[in-house]
Amino acid sequence: MSPSNPLPDTDLSESAPDADTLTKAQLAELLYQQIGFNKRESKDLVDAFFDQIAERLIQGDDVKLSGFGNFQVRTKAPRPGRNPRTGEAVAIAARRVVTFHASPKLKEAVQSGRALDEEPDAAGAP
Repeated sequence: MSPSNPLPDTDLSESAPDADTLTKAQLAELLYQQIGFNKRESKDLVDAFFDQIAERLIQGDDVKLSGFGNFQVRTKAPRPGRNPRTGEAVAIAARRVVTFHASPKLKEAVQSGRALDEEPDAAGAP
């Protein structure tokens, strides 16, 4: 627990398939441990959260999470391409892609190593 984060510190490293990756199951486990939801509620909340984001993106809507970033759906035009193995020209079809742009607040938190809700000290040290 840190002064700026009232939630207890949780180590999921033993259950992590890859220590550098946070999975949906681990996120649900964090909600269970830190907020006190039961495991079913935690899983349902995580699933509902991501389902809502996906549903909005499928509809073509932007998803803006204040202090975190924005998800957008962009349409890419068809373009010529080349098969890297054969060198043969191929047509790349038009498609829709999801882009994510981190907020300045998230970028600063990642750069400084501080939590999103942590304020820099007066000296500006991380």
